[in-house]
Amino acid sequence: METASTHQPEKIVHERLAVTRDPDRERFELRHDGRYIGFLGYTQETRPADEGEDVTVVRLQHTIIDEAFSRRGYARALVTMVLDRIRAEGDQILAECTYVDDYLRRYPEYQDLVYGG
Repeated sequence: METASTHQPEKIVHERLAVTRDPDRERFELRHDGRYIGFLGYTQETRPADEGEDVTVVRLQHTIIDEAFSRRGYARALVTMVLDRIRAEGDQILAECTYVDDYLRRYPEYQDLVYGG
């Protein structure tokens, strides 16, 4: 589905999605109505920020969606929800995942999250 103004796919086309963070396994998990869909792996570190305070940097490593749910917008929804969460928590990112890298090019409104230090 595309929006009329930008000709870009909507970021989230599914309802009843939930993302949970599993710090022990270092991943954000996506579920649809409680059913496991996939995950976005990460590591986390503290780095110096421009203002002199430390900032948490989340390295987004790989996006994995169960093959049964591929090509239906779940990866895009997962990355959107994770980036929104990271923004709300005041953290920054480094994209090591090619899917996240492509996503950031398509949706430049998230560029402010990219750690520049």
